[in-house]
Amino acid sequence: MPWHSLSTDDCVARLHTDLALGLTADEAARALAASGPNSLPEPPARTRLAVLVDQFKSLLVGLLLVAGALMLAMGEFVDAGAIGAILVLNASLGYVQERRAADALAGLRRMAAPNARVRRGGATLVVPAVDVVPGDVVVLEAGDRIPADVRLSTSFAFQTDEAALTGESAPIEKDAAAIAPETAPVGDRYGMAWMGTTAAAGTAEGVVVATGGTTEFGRIAELVRSAEEPETPLQVRLRTFGKVLTIACGAVVVLVFVLGLIRGMPVIDMLLAAVSLAVAAVPEGLPAVVTIALALGVSRMAKRNALIRRLPAVETLGCTSVICSDKTGTLTVGEMTVRIVASLDFEAAVEGDGYRPEGKVEGDVDAARRVLRAAVACSTARLVEKEVESVPGTVGAANSQAGAAAASTASPGYVIAGDPTEGALVVAG
Repeated sequence: MPWHSLSTDDCVARLHTDLALGLTADEAARALAASGPNSLPEPPARTRLAVLVDQFKSLLVGLLLVAGALMLAMGEFVDAGAIGAILVLNASLGYVQERRAADALAGLRRMAAPNARVRRGGATLVVPAVDVVPGDVVVLEAGDRIPADVRLSTSFAFQTDEAALTGESAPIEKDAAAIAPETAPVGDRYGMAWMGTTAAAGTAEGVVVATGGTTEFGRIAELVRSAEEPETPLQVRLRTFGKVLTIACGAVVVLVFVLGLIRGMPVIDMLLAAVSLAVAAVPEGLPAVVTIALALGVSRMAKRNALIRRLPAVETLGCTSVICSDKTGTLTVGEMTVRIVASLDFEAAVEGDGYRPEGKVEGDVDAARRVLRAAVACSTARLVEKEVESVPGTVGAANSQAGAAAASTASPGYVIAGDPTEGALVVAG
């Protein structure tokens, strides 16, 4: 439904709700049962057994398994044990890394579980965002995270930070009376507020028109989830090498066995010779060497706060020549910072890190103090301090803000409730 091209009254009528009273508890329960929880759909979690089994799906590893079994059948216990140890090492490294990455990502998702203010039965309640349903009337103010896609009904100097959705770094002015064409891009739908974005200034109310997977964020998440995951360059080369090795070994083994029989050699002797040749041709150490090299790469990237979900991704990064990425909130933290306070009469340099209210001023400190005092007095933005808990096993994240938060242990984090430019002035002050 193109909610952005409908008036608020039309949206309210279609959703059978009431702006003044909101939904009743029973209506909200029925809507939740019909629409499901307000969360982005996640692919089915892989069991620990499935993760472990995946470590043995390589053709080369399959060759080692066959070779180990043959050595064991021939009574060559030392060689069979060596092959087994290599397989265990290879599987253990891959399994541990993938589980650590999965646990860290799950921890980051748990950290981002917000609440929402909704009107239910005429009363304004704070409920978990996951329980918000279509038809709910939400109340928004500066600093709030938008819990779902909302068609605004009222707005007072309301602005939202849509950097996470559209990449637009400046706050977007919203207007509840705005009706956009059906084909208008997301960034031009000024009567809407989007799930996952943040209220930067002002206040607003609106009716929830989409939740979970039906939101704009949900649509993007589905595109990402449904995209096929290609093999890495290393996996392609190892698979090709495994095929060539299998065909070559099979041909040589058959040739040796047939030539031995033609020369009149005993069948059992030629069978043992052919098996020994096959085992000798398999490079037992290759999977272990590759896995150890990738694990070292993961360790080095962990020191640079990068989270690697699967070992082969390290080699993919080594083959990368161009990276296409969103900027705000991904490559940058989206935090404006005052660096120079200047007038016709003076100039002072400000040093500090992001929204943390610590640093120093070099130059005319008294003049800078007077200017910043006036700037703070004229600002409506607020600096909010909150405790940030660490996530076990996390070494970084794609989103720099989430990564910075996850890297600390019960340390204070700072966010701005309001306009980012005014927030920068408040922090400097």
